[in-house]
Amino acid sequence: MKHVIALDVGGTGMKAALLAQDGSVLFEARRPTGREHGTDAVVAAILDFAADLADEGRTRFGLAPAAAGVAVPGTIDERNGIAVFSANLGWRDLPLRKLLGERLAAPGGPAMPVALGHDVRSGGLAEGRLGAGRGVDRFLFIALGTGIAGAIGIDGRIEAGAHGYGGEIGHVVVRPGGPQCGCGARGCLETLASASAVSRAWAEASGDPDADAASCAAAVDAGDDRARAVWQNAVDALADGIVLAQSLLDPSTVIVGGGLAEAGDTLFTPLRAAVTERLTFQMPPKVVPAMLKDTAASLGAGLLAWDLLSMEVTA
Repeated sequence: MKHVIALDVGGTGMKAALLAQDGSVLFEARRPTGREHGTDAVVAAILDFAADLADEGRTRFGLAPAAAGVAVPGTIDERNGIAVFSANLGWRDLPLRKLLGERLAAPGGPAMPVALGHDVRSGGLAEGRLGAGRGVDRFLFIALGTGIAGAIGIDGRIEAGAHGYGGEIGHVVVRPGGPQCGCGARGCLETLASASAVSRAWAEASGDPDADAASCAAAVDAGDDRARAVWQNAVDALADGIVLAQSLLDPSTVIVGGGLAEAGDTLFTPLRAAVTERLTFQMPPKVVPAMLKDTAASLGAGLLAWDLLSMEVTA
């Protein structure tokens, strides 16, 4: 069976699959990234994992993968296949497409086609084609994790923007003069509504330095007024960001994923209400949970690989 390698490289772990053309998963595997051993070790781990996945495909299906897709965090140059910068993984200007293509080439043969994608935009692509955005022509995907990132979905593709920063809703300023953000601005959405922001606020409010966003959500469900105040502040900031995006992009659906979305109705019920309260002339979007959980980016990487093969056929 014809298949591609789908690989998502995270700060601590890698998720991978062999993906059929219809998006079905033929094989899955996970490994640690090994960042504690340094950048060179991380790169070696990625190449070794991809090579092992290729061997798995040959064993199972009698042929090599047709292409590979890899999703990585940080700043990337998709066109040239360069992983430009990742604070978590320590690389700068890493020619990842070239390295993977050469490692996965058949002996004496050409480099394997490799697609490089941003992890969140890849996740948004998968949600759009296989998950909560399936059949939706315009959507905004928001990932609520350690930070907040997003992806703009248009007709089955992701709009990366002129410089590769399209969808960065986490750095929309929703509270001017608010908390300092790592990007240098103040009051960015991710300083107020990310899992990290909720964890910090709840630790301070509860007096428990080990408190986190999950325990805040549990305390909200238990009726703790302090937790409700922390949670509502985050919900209000997120709603402001969504309404701003609604005014600019007019998506029909907003898909919310990431760790904070695991709170389910504890997040979505007040969030939908807060968005509705803020709308004036805008058409209300559907605000829905992501479906693919932590496999979205790897699935999206595989879809990028299939798209690359399609472009080569039509070129």
